[in-house]
Amino acid sequence: MRRRRERTDQRLVFKLSSLLLCYPDDELLAARDELSEIAPPALAGFCRWWAAENPIALQQHYVEVFDLHKRCGLYMSFYAEGDRRQRGLALLRLKRMYRAAGLPLEGSELPDYLPAMLEFAAAASPPPGQGEAAIVLREHRAALELLRAALHDRGTPYAEVLDAICDAVGEVPAVDRQRIAALAAAGPPTELVGIEPIGAGP
Repeated sequence: MRRRRERTDQRLVFKLSSLLLCYPDDELLAARDELSEIAPPALAGFCRWWAAENPIALQQHYVEVFDLHKRCGLYMSFYAEGDRRQRGLALLRLKRMYRAAGLPLEGSELPDYLPAMLEFAAAASPPPGQGEAAIVLREHRAALELLRAALHDRGTPYAEVLDAICDAVGEVPAVDRQRIAALAAAGPPTELVGIEPIGAGP
């Protein structure tokens, strides 16, 4: 029973976080009270701020945090691959993983957009902690930790959402700790090529 509850809480953290990390448009703002009521303890503090904040101020804060600072970007493969060709391969692999699990990506967002990855992790079967759902987030654990650190550096409440996500994913392996330190020191790699084909593929 305890393991089932932990899995349910983990799914809820991923599902709710996928919404909390989206731009607070009118539809999301209208659902703030309802979403806050179902928030697990790990997200309760953030949701209290999120539900009480002035809508315009909340939208401005979101743009300032996520849209104006590269280190706070929500596209996970950028942290490791930057603008190189390899990012296209990483995105294609994610799209194929979503499709193979019966949960193809919808809309115009790239497959490494964190809310999309979290939605997949919450919905995929078997439960998070096994199979594809865990792989998606664990393979991007270094990026999650870098984003988490950047949000804490900015002093934004959104850092609490990343805290909850990282805690739900589990402990950081030693190899990822080394990768996090290297990426934090060097920053995302660059390459003077276009990445237009990254959304293409079979």
